[in-house]
Amino acid sequence: PKSSESPPLTQAHWRADCNTIASADTLSSTSQLSLVTAIMKTQLIVAAAIASTAGAFSVSNEQSARRQFLQTASTAAASTILFPTIASAEIAVPEQSKEYEFPSEWGLTYSYETDAARVRSHMVTATGLAKGSDRMEDFGKNLKKEMIDFVSYYRRFPQVAGKPSFSTLYTSINVLAGHYTSYGYKYPLPEKRRKRLYQEYAEIDKSLKRSR
Repeated sequence: PKSSESPPLTQAHWRADCNTIASADTLSSTSQLSLVTAIMKTQLIVAAAIASTAGAFSVSNEQSARRQFLQTASTAAASTILFPTIASAEIAVPEQSKEYEFPSEWGLTYSYETDAARVRSHMVTATGLAKGSDRMEDFGKNLKKEMIDFVSYYRRFPQVAGKPSFSTLYTSINVLAGHYTSYGYKYPLPEKRRKRLYQEYAEIDKSLKRSR
């Protein structure tokens, strides 16, 4: 005689089992009850496994997001300390001009206040030069060398490197030297970059007047 017990169930057989339940008139009452119970147990086991896996991924994602947030916050804090925020006050940006006086004095005197003021003054002139200015390329080459010499010399002294005037001037030098490296000495600075530099020049001037 044919056995009334149902064979073991697998996930691949769920759909077929459901059809079998729908055709309950072909099975005995005992077989129907055994079949339904087995399917329910299998579904509960699978559901529990899925929930457990989802929970594990949720915890992992939460921990990853937390680590990423802490790293971002640390980077932002370090940036704030190393590079002071420029004052948000509006700075008047002068029109670019071809009229200027080519400096007769370049290089370092090895007096920080004197050299910082000189480099800043030359950078202000460079930032205002228009395309086609007389000796624009010579000016840019002289200034780039002067800026590099300034940073190379004064950054070795902690009492100078810690001054706000030096840190802001260092930032401005990176911007202007980067422009020369990327575009050459005959191409004027774009307006957005000029505005940022003029803001930094104002901060440097204030800091130098306070011996900071």
